[in-house]
Amino acid sequence: MSSMTPLALEGRAVVGARLASPSAARNRAPIASALAERLAEGARVLEIACGTGEHALACVSARPDLVWTPSDPDPASRASADAWAVEAHGAIRHALDIDVMRQGWAEGLSADAVFCANMIHIAPWEAAEGLFEGAGALLAPGGWLYLYGPFLEGDATAPSNLDFDASLKARHPGWGVRALADVDALAASCGFERAERLDMPANNRLIGYRRSAPGRRTS
Repeated sequence: MSSMTPLALEGRAVVGARLASPSAARNRAPIASALAERLAEGARVLEIACGTGEHALACVSARPDLVWTPSDPDPASRASADAWAVEAHGAIRHALDIDVMRQGWAEGLSADAVFCANMIHIAPWEAAEGLFEGAGALLAPGGWLYLYGPFLEGDATAPSNLDFDASLKARHPGWGVRALADVDALAASCGFERAERLDMPANNRLIGYRRSAPGRRTS
């Protein structure tokens, strides 16, 4: 079994290998629009924890110049991403089996940007650490890591995100909506600086971290 247990906090429709996510149906257009405005021409994007693969299709539909590689530790999610990719006419590569809690997961890979939606709050904190450590090894200075999801932001935290945090912790003590300050500190330790914070629907954020220097983490 993967060290990062795959899961979904929702029911999903199934048509052949394709999975359809209600949350992706709601957020894929805003995510695709935001990334379309930010990613460089012809950018090679590695998506971590791609889930159904619907974000990948939405993003390359908005920006056909992108080269998108989805990844997920869950075989059914990878199969779904590959099935949706048929509609992308080659812009979406074969989904990779990547578990960010495996040491050295980024070895042999190359990308200009890394995108990860709705993972770090439904995985142990070690998954966030592995994500940033691997992205720090993968991306050259100037490369971008984009995170999408809910965050705790002190007094500015939306009540719905506080409720969501409590419900996640009730499911598993290692889960929870992450404090943006903690994610920023982790990013800095891996050679990233937060360069953007974009408000998104339903009290989510798109956070952009730019790689500025080699990571300094040693474990």
